[in-house]
Amino acid sequence: MREIVLDTETTGLSVENGHRIVEIGCIELNDQILTSNRFHCYLNPQRRVSEEAFKVHGYSDDFLSDKKKFDEIADDFIKFIGDKKLIIHNAQFDLSHLNNELKIIGKKPILKDQVIDTLDIAREKFPGSQISLDALCKRYRIDNSKRKLHTALIDCELLSKVYVNLIDQKEPKLNFIEKKNEIKNNGNLEVSFCKKIIQPTAKELKEHQNFIKKIT
Repeated sequence: MREIVLDTETTGLSVENGHRIVEIGCIELNDQILTSNRFHCYLNPQRRVSEEAFKVHGYSDDFLSDKKKFDEIADDFIKFIGDKKLIIHNAQFDLSHLNNELKIIGKKPILKDQVIDTLDIAREKFPGSQISLDALCKRYRIDNSKRKLHTALIDCELLSKVYVNLIDQKEPKLNFIEKKNEIKNNGNLEVSFCKKIIQPTAKELKEHQNFIKKIT
């Protein structure tokens, strides 16, 4: 199952006040494992960055002035996310800004049912506790020392680790099937459970033998 961890940075908090996106970061997960597929861009928001937002991400008006506008990267972005589930922390914020940008250029919005909000998962799992990205990194002992300022790709990398912990998948799933064995012991019936052994295919055995030959 392929999913996209997504984060944005903006000129300010509110779409209603005309704020725009200045950075989009996306990284792909395949069965909760990071792949090499990424999408990242800085954007010219065509308006000034608020002082509060600058303190968060550090992207100045001068830095953003020569970057592409959203309409220039929109098709690539839409193609990258496709219909995959989007993993976002505090999705209401990012989704409102992304859909505002899409609306401006006449594109279809991203629907809520495409999104998994890790903030909602954390709120349900740890009621009454702090559930910011930094707080969750601390809870799960994830190193966030690189997060001096909020940047989309670093936040995506941290969120991918938090997400895997939140859904209790610290390691990739293995498709083992439990098999019940019934054993008679001195007339008494004992029931034990074991994991089904998955045998390698003939092709896999041959490849393994070729590999052994190469290293011996």
